[in-house]
Amino acid sequence: MDERKQLFTYRNFQNIAKYYGDMTNQVSEFPTERTFQYQHSLPPLPVPSLEGSLTKYLDAVRPFATEEEYQVTAAVVKRFGEGIGKDLHQKLLQRARTRRNWLEEWWLDAAYLELRYPSQLNVNFGGPAPYLEHCWPPTEGVQLQRTSISMWHTLQYWDLLRTERLDPHKAGNVVLDMDQFRMLFCTCKVPGVTKDTIINYFKTESEGPCPSHVVVMCKGRFFSFDAVCDGYILTPPELLRQLTHVKQCCEGEPAGDGVAALTSEERTRWAKAREYLIGIDPANKTILEIIQSSLFVVSLDDAKPYATAENYTPVTREALTGDPTIRWGDKSYNSLSFADGTFGSNCDHAPYDAMVLVTQGYYVDQQLKATDGRWKGSETVRPMPLPEELVFTVDDRVRSDVAHAKQQYFETTQDLQVVCYAFTSFGKAAIKQRKLHPDTFIQLALQLAYYRQHGRLGSCYETAMTRRFYHGRTETMRPCTLEAQNWCHTMLLPAASAEAKRKALLLAFNKHNKLMAEAQNGKGFDRHLLGLYLIAKEEGLPMPDLFTDPLYSKSGGGGNFTLSTSLVGYTTVLGAVAPMVHHGYGFFYRIGDDRIVASCTAWKSSPETDAETLFQNLVTSLHEMLHLATTAQL
Repeated sequence: MDERKQLFTYRNFQNIAKYYGDMTNQVSEFPTERTFQYQHSLPPLPVPSLEGSLTKYLDAVRPFATEEEYQVTAAVVKRFGEGIGKDLHQKLLQRARTRRNWLEEWWLDAAYLELRYPSQLNVNFGGPAPYLEHCWPPTEGVQLQRTSISMWHTLQYWDLLRTERLDPHKAGNVVLDMDQFRMLFCTCKVPGVTKDTIINYFKTESEGPCPSHVVVMCKGRFFSFDAVCDGYILTPPELLRQLTHVKQCCEGEPAGDGVAALTSEERTRWAKAREYLIGIDPANKTILEIIQSSLFVVSLDDAKPYATAENYTPVTREALTGDPTIRWGDKSYNSLSFADGTFGSNCDHAPYDAMVLVTQGYYVDQQLKATDGRWKGSETVRPMPLPEELVFTVDDRVRSDVAHAKQQYFETTQDLQVVCYAFTSFGKAAIKQRKLHPDTFIQLALQLAYYRQHGRLGSCYETAMTRRFYHGRTETMRPCTLEAQNWCHTMLLPAASAEAKRKALLLAFNKHNKLMAEAQNGKGFDRHLLGLYLIAKEEGLPMPDLFTDPLYSKSGGGGNFTLSTSLVGYTTVLGAVAPMVHHGYGFFYRIGDDRIVASCTAWKSSPETDAETLFQNLVTSLHEMLHLATTAQL
């Protein structure tokens, strides 16, 4: 094949991006397939070959090693593969024979439930709602009206799941696992002294009754009301009546005790504070159960972020680091309503991955667009009970715990740098026109941006979805390949010709696409190594040298990736996360036809990092790459 044609071949491998690009038809008018009907026919999560995983691991550490370091690690890997690794792999195969997903329980525990640091900022994801780009620009005086309409569309989405009318997701003709969608509503994490748990109350109609109440938080206070009356979801005028009552109860009154701030605490400390809270009054346990089982939490926030379609930074920052007394950090979905008529979300990451909220957010966005953000139905408000206030019994110790939680939360959030901008020079259309894969394009641009800023490549995690398997969630795809490193080096060589840059780009593109396709097909290596590590840990065996070797963590192993990245999709929805490590970045992005919107986070206390500079370097890289792709087509 001609090299130029080969370089710009668009790899349409079946990945999450393909699904995200085809989300406009989420709901069939006359559905022939039920949302969860294929769950029992999905294939089990496979166990990759030991030899294949170790070979890929060695390839992945190469960019971070001198020749001498690499030889040491190669010897460690060889010993592992011929010795203890073989035994651990056999035990993993044995585990896989009795489970349809050998990783599921382990992943939930190791990645989420056993973590002890505060999860609200370090684990949760948050982000801006896209409505400000069209029918709902920042406007004062419309907070409650807009919230009632947004809530109504969200409740319709809940009803689609309840009645299984949401189309099952597919990548091409391959059915994808839908289990995570059961976790969007009526779900909450509960802290434990050594390990948290997830409680899920959601049921489909065929399975039985499901909670239908929502919790509204305002000025540190809690209110609850049923979102269904006489079998019908409350209309926006009815929801507005309920929200108005909550707002009127809080206006001009002292703020509540802010018990919700406890959810932002270190997990063991929060667990003990929760136990104490229940101990001083059994009614507190009932309130906690009402919050945990609620459909979702609505936060009426007095903040006015005033974001724009070009600069999402204010609302993104507020979604990630806003008032901890009016969001329940353990809830699967906090819908954030700001006083300037803009919206955001903050969600616990443990029960599901971001694509669940992306799908829901895009559904609401499309419904709002279709109706110009207005309610065109009946204005009648049926008689129904007003919202009930949920008042915790607190004492001086609880107040002290809340004060401590707020202090540590604000100290941490003030250290987080958040930027979120739209790059509007071009988007998916221009990239695809040059026969390039848009996601790979952004990932390589990010590698070049980091390389230009830091003089080296950073270990990088990109999310690869494994939903083609039963209860599949994610696998790690490592974009920092030897080929990417060589390309970045070539791009910054003053003497390098355009031809040399194109050749290097060709190799980097092909390697990235190959690794992504393998990861999505259950042939990645990071989750496999995690499984081997956990077997050794569970059986009390000495930790194998592979996991204590310096290159393991230096290359990102054990949750040490400098760049924590994810394509949020090709829709209008975006999110943001904190960096995985102190000297790292969190980087989420969405790709539109004519724009690329990216959120970038860094810790201000790290002298190495600066999110603003990284974004500007990304802009430079994007322009350089498109120019290189354009000249290659001439």
